Amino acid sequence: MSSSVGGGGGGGAALAGGDVAGLLDKAKELDQLRKEQDDVASEINKIHKKIISSPEMVDKSVDAMMARLRGFYVQARELSESEISASSALVGLLDGLLQSGVSAAPRKKIEISEQKKKRMKSDTDTTRFSSASMRSQLDQAANLKGEQVAARVKSDDEKDEWFVVKVIHFDKETKEFEVLDEEPGDDEESAQKFERKYKLPMSYIIPFPKKGDPSSA
Repeated sequence: MSSSVGGGGGGGAALAGGDVAGLLDKAKELDQLRKEQDDVASEINKIHKKIISSPEMVDKSVDAMMARLRGFYVQARELSESEISASSALVGLLDGLLQSGVSAAPRKKIEISEQKKKRMKSDTDTTRFSSASMRSQLDQAANLKGEQVAARVKSDDEKDEWFVVKVIHFDKETKEFEVLDEEPGDDEESAQKFERKYKLPMSYIIPFPKKGDPSSA
């Protein structure tokens, strides 16, 4: 009996790692021990009744009956000890599983929460820096109103060319410049000018460096 419990203990060690199937096997072993105990108890009760009901028969075979009764009591004691050992092992396994499950869940939750916080902070910082940079660019673009800039526009033959134009307006929503291209007339003495307006994205505009501005140097 003791050997079977020891084998169960080995299976129980694996349970510490979360082997639920091993836990069920250990419980089945405990049930089997209790059934064997019930069988032995039943045999002991039969002998007791026989002794009480037929004392004359006991006198004739007292040695054999006492030896048999002693054997059942020894077996019952071994089964009882095995049950205690198996029960203790099962309780230990259950405690181990519960402890590992309870401690792992909050730890995992905390780790996920910390990772989420770091990711959210990183995303927030990136968004904040990107937003600040974009606002700065938009403000600089809006300040170009009335200034002359280099603009890339398509000529009549659909080729990209660079012209010096004047910024009329900048739309922060569409991020587009409205510029004016002032071309002098063919007659140099004529004051007449041909004006063309364009709407161009920010990437098509290059501001001219301002005198005394170190950032444009």
